[in-house]
Amino acid sequence: MMVIVKRLIPLVLAATLALAGCAAPKDTGQVVTYKPGERVAAPQVKGQLLEGGDYDLAAHKGKVVVINFWASWCPPCRVEADDLESVRKSLTGVEFVGINVRDERSKAIAFHEGRAAYPSIFDPAGRLALAFSQVPPNTIPATLIIDSQGRIAAVIRKAIQRDELTRLTSDVLAESAT
Repeated sequence: MMVIVKRLIPLVLAATLALAGCAAPKDTGQVVTYKPGERVAAPQVKGQLLEGGDYDLAAHKGKVVVINFWASWCPPCRVEADDLESVRKSLTGVEFVGINVRDERSKAIAFHEGRAAYPSIFDPAGRLALAFSQVPPNTIPATLIIDSQGRIAAVIRKAIQRDELTRLTSDVLAESAT
C-alpha cells in the first residue's frame, strides 16, 4: 500500500502543477467592474486569427466587445465555452473575440471549431495579455468587457457563466444606449 502511495505522489504533484497554470490562486473567482469614470483605455489588440486573417479591436470602436483569453488544454476554458457562445448568440450589439494563449495552433483550432462562431486571435506567447498592464487578465480563462468607448469595464478572472456574463455585458451595453 505504501509503495502505491509513493508512486502516486509524483503523479498528483504533476497534475496539480499542470492545473495551476490555468489560474493564479489569489485571483480565482475574481470579478472586477469599473464605473465609467474609473475606466482605462484598452490597449491595442491586433493579431492573426486562428484560421487566418487579421483582427483589430480598433475596428470595433463604438461597440461593446467581450474578449476571452483561453487555451485548449485548460479545463475551466472548456467549461465556459458553451456559455460564451450562448451569450454571443443572445446579445445584439456586442462583439466577441477570443485570444488563444500558450497553445499549439492545431489544438486551438480543433477546440474552437464547432464551439465558437466568433473569431479567436492566435497568441501563443501571451503578448496581448501583457499589454493589459493596468488590469491584467493574469489567469486563463479570463474575460474582459470593453465598453463602446474602448475602455475596460470589467475583468473576470475565472470561468464565466452565462447568467453572470449576460448581466455584466448587458449593464455595459445599456450605458452606451443612454
